[in-house]
Amino acid sequence: MKAYQYKFFFLIRNVHFWLLGLAVSLITINLSLVSRTSSTEILLINFLFLAFICFLIKEKYHSLNLESGAISSFLGFLLIALVFLSNTIQINFGFLFPLYPLISGFGLALLASGFNGLKQYQAELLALFGLSTHRLLSISASDISLLTAKFSTSILWYTGFKVARSGVNVILPTGSIKVYPACAGMSVILNLLSLALLFILVFNINWKQKLLVSMVAAIFGFVVNGVRVALMAILVAQGDKQAFEYWHLGDGSLIFGMISALLFGCFCWVLLSWNQQKSQNSMES
Repeated sequence: MKAYQYKFFFLIRNVHFWLLGLAVSLITINLSLVSRTSSTEILLINFLFLAFICFLIKEKYHSLNLESGAISSFLGFLLIALVFLSNTIQINFGFLFPLYPLISGFGLALLASGFNGLKQYQAELLALFGLSTHRLLSISASDISLLTAKFSTSILWYTGFKVARSGVNVILPTGSIKVYPACAGMSVILNLLSLALLFILVFNINWKQKLLVSMVAAIFGFVVNGVRVALMAILVAQGDKQAFEYWHLGDGSLIFGMISALLFGCFCWVLLSWNQQKSQNSMES
């Protein structure tokens, strides 16, 4: 009995135990909120980022300086309490919802290591900043419907279809579609840009390659979605409503997202292979 009591009191007095409990709770809250309000792709993006952050913390766990002052601890506690209250008491902090990952991480870092220890969590906080930025841009991103409609019209014209465009409407002789903001491809672009940030944080590449990776991610997202819109215009013109619904709202929409992610993954693999080959050539010479 005494052994169990000793272990219990040791746990409740161990700061690592409390920090781990808070971290698990905040991750659970974040994923729960995202699963209720966002798509499967965004939930997967959040899971990947949080898994990456957990891996970084695990790798340097023994070297972290866990000393925090009274002011930083109090501020960290307030930030974490804000996240907990918004989820448990259902207080409407909707305007802060996109920033919850960053608020949670910043609060936990202050509670663990204070202001002086924030530099230990640069990569983790940058990842959380990217995750919060993804949410903000998902809400307030510019409407690219017209640009998507122009691109899809160009695809159809160059592939031999008699096509015209009026604003965001892509018009074929036997049918037409309207490109709404939700279908314009901004969500696909943001998802790939998030993966690009994750790739940049994981692998050591120069600033030109970082810029290239971001540009390629945006281009792949836009182009693949433009092809999807062109395909849906063809299906509408053919009167195939069932196929249109599949590629518009069904699993077909997810397939194009997977295609864009796969193409981006292939590009990243080629870039890493090129860097490795270049490094080997430098060592041999």
